[in-house]
Amino acid sequence: MKVLLIEDELAAARRLTKMLQEIDPELEVLECLDSIENSLNWLVDQPAPDLILMDIHLADGSSFEIFQHVRIDSPVIFITAFDQYALQAFKVNAVDYLLKPIKREELEEALARVKRLMKVERINYEQLAQAMQQGWNKRFLIRLGQNFRVVELKEAAYFYTESKITFLITRGGKRYPLDYSLEKLEEMLPPDQYFRINRQFIVGIDAIQEMYSVSKSRVKLQLDPPSNMDTIVSTERSPVFKKWLTGHE
Repeated sequence: MKVLLIEDELAAARRLTKMLQEIDPELEVLECLDSIENSLNWLVDQPAPDLILMDIHLADGSSFEIFQHVRIDSPVIFITAFDQYALQAFKVNAVDYLLKPIKREELEEALARVKRLMKVERINYEQLAQAMQQGWNKRFLIRLGQNFRVVELKEAAYFYTESKITFLITRGGKRYPLDYSLEKLEEMLPPDQYFRINRQFIVGIDAIQEMYSVSKSRVKLQLDPPSNMDTIVSTERSPVFKKWLTGHE
């Protein structure tokens, strides 16, 4: 488990680090941050930790301000000398609220609660992955900077690679980058709806507007929305492509 500490008292941070490692020697404390500013910079630049232990009163203000500027999906355990912030803590999805001086058994119980939460989330993820293997992908989660967008499969006209990046083109002509290779997409897409015509393109049956013969064995496709790249079915794929068009295996 990778843990981030946000605590401005050096002695308290050292004591907490020692206690954490005594409870779980495999636990890794990634960093100990002492201010809102340092915490925001770290959370923006680094991968999310498995757990955040966060003091409420920091040198430059209340740690609740952090949640106003950055999204935190990691479970949070608040540590404080005051008990009046408990309700506010749980409004930002804290998994526990520990009063200083922290007792070892309370911290141990809080860590056990986090591990149970992580186990449930892992099971849910594995179930989702298994379901995806048994069926075809119905939508794509696309990251655009700090934002995410869901694109339904029915919106996807075709896929292609350019400069080692895979793109999805929607029926409306919008282009989105994907984190999948064309090889992986072939496993995720329903084969009666999408076909790999060459090394660069997977096309949807509904995106094909016209077809032209460019040689005895090769076919050029006119797609909607239009593509400024050559969409020619490769020689080795052409016989399978013609069967695919007619719905034959």
